[in-house]
Amino acid sequence: MKSTFFSIAALAAVALAAPAKNNLLALRQAAPEITDADILNYALTLEHLEDKFYREGLDNFTESDFAAAGFDSTVYANLKEVSSDETTHVSFLTAALTKAGAEPVAECTYSFGVTDVKTFLATASILEGVGVSAYLGAAADIMSKAYLTAAGSILTVESRHSSYLRATLDQSPFPSPFDVPLSLNEVYTLAAPFIVACPEGNPTLPVKAFPTLASAPSNPKNITAGTEITLLTPGTVVKPADGTSQIFAAFITVTGPVFTEATPVDGGFSLTVPTAAEGSAPIKGQSYVVLTGCNTTVTDDTVAAGPAILEIV
Repeated sequence: MKSTFFSIAALAAVALAAPAKNNLLALRQAAPEITDADILNYALTLEHLEDKFYREGLDNFTESDFAAAGFDSTVYANLKEVSSDETTHVSFLTAALTKAGAEPVAECTYSFGVTDVKTFLATASILEGVGVSAYLGAAADIMSKAYLTAAGSILTVESRHSSYLRATLDQSPFPSPFDVPLSLNEVYTLAAPFIVACPEGNPTLPVKAFPTLASAPSNPKNITAGTEITLLTPGTVVKPADGTSQIFAAFITVTGPVFTEATPVDGGFSLTVPTAAEGSAPIKGQSYVVLTGCNTTVTDDTVAAGPAILEIV
């Protein structure tokens, strides 16, 4: 599956090109506690990003451009529907926040690194997968049943978007029986490289970006359990506080992280992709890995870098 490697490479290129110091200081300030309004504004931040991504991409590439790249008119028409869905999500979340008396965040300025139809589709697939994990991870923190139901209804649509794009790129549309939940900070870490700047008046969100972690361009195109890979930490030196303890790579799954030892190499770490224990969620499809000094749990306090995105077949 050449498109499997291509989509991950597209995102890795954006991550590696991002400055080591994130300039979105206002967004990175942690709040003392997370409210439903915070979570809705977090979701709106992601929906703004997706909405602008599709609008910009469909403005830049015509139906003829898609045909020249090997994608028929049906793909183009379906992407217009996906774009419309994202615009509707923005309108819905904006209205919900306003009705609740909260100030909704406005659209930011973005740089997506898209150069042609193929990188557009590859990035779209990555973003939709991250969107699924974002809503899934945030669901447990939503207190309002009405908001939880609304978020769930958006989650299922994002999942259909993801499956469609994966199939369009000749990837399995449903590679695992489970999706992967990500924390607010893990998702923001993946979104931050696309964000150039946000309006000064935007509400401060309770999120921060971890140091960048990216799949090395030299990694095999088809990564499976048992494959040795390299993860890069551009702009950051990750090492244990005592200078000697083991660093681990933790693959996030809904049934808990799966750990493997990470060995320091020039510019990052090498590791072998582990196999999840029998009876737990497999490491398959669009997968997420972080570096940590702990091999028992993954929290915002233990993550040293990442997540990086890997496609595991």
